[in-house]
Amino acid sequence: MSFSEFFYRYFIEPIKYNQGYNIVNTLVYAIILGIAVLLLYKMLKKMGIRVNEKFFVALMPYVILGPLMRSMTDIGLLPRTYLTVSPGGYFVIAGFAIASLFAVWRHCRDERLYPIYRDFGWVLVAGLLFIMVINWDKVSVRWVFFKYFIPSLLLAESFIWLLSRKFELVRNNRILYYTHFYDATTTFVGIQFFGFWEQHVLARTLMDFFGTPAVMYLEKLVIITLVVYVLDRLMADEDPELINFIKLTVFILGFGPGTRNLLITLLR
Repeated sequence: MSFSEFFYRYFIEPIKYNQGYNIVNTLVYAIILGIAVLLLYKMLKKMGIRVNEKFFVALMPYVILGPLMRSMTDIGLLPRTYLTVSPGGYFVIAGFAIASLFAVWRHCRDERLYPIYRDFGWVLVAGLLFIMVINWDKVSVRWVFFKYFIPSLLLAESFIWLLSRKFELVRNNRILYYTHFYDATTTFVGIQFFGFWEQHVLARTLMDFFGTPAVMYLEKLVIITLVVYVLDRLMADEDPELINFIKLTVFILGFGPGTRNLLITLLR
């Protein structure tokens, strides 16, 4: 098999035919993500931008932009291309976010940077929402989704609340646990009650083995616990802002897919 055939089989075909992720592209994307996190962190340090609550709030519209664009593609409001589906769409949004940050930073290097960067992101979100509004006649809302989603989410997040009362590691990272159990709930409801399917290799394998999408909760609990244990205990002496940036990435990896799952299940 030539390199072009290999690349087409493992990277192009899954996007072209909506086959989901495979082991090869999952590993490659994970490596790319890891390298990108380190490079972006170094870029932020060089720009003098701190990874704190202000940065998190300013970044939120860009975090919403990704799943919003992805879901609008899935329901047919945006053309399906390599740049509007995973992972290309997220590369595009990341490019917008980085370019916007750099542009704002070039002209404003004080505390005004954060609200200006945030507001520009909300303008982009508003643009996509405007497209959705003018095409609303092509969209229908599956209101019954909430019949299953709300009780499942309350039960899942109550479990995290109980764990946070007993375990310090969970309590100190409860936002990450809440976010990823939100993601697990959207996956569980979409597959269990509405006939969707899982795109990610590990989750798909676990569901096939255990015979239920509820295994997503166990997967999330184990993975997030391992990640935060490494960050908080084994990397306790590392730069706190690096730890915060990695946790921010973990948050995005839960909130983004979860919101995309919610929107494509709710809207059709």
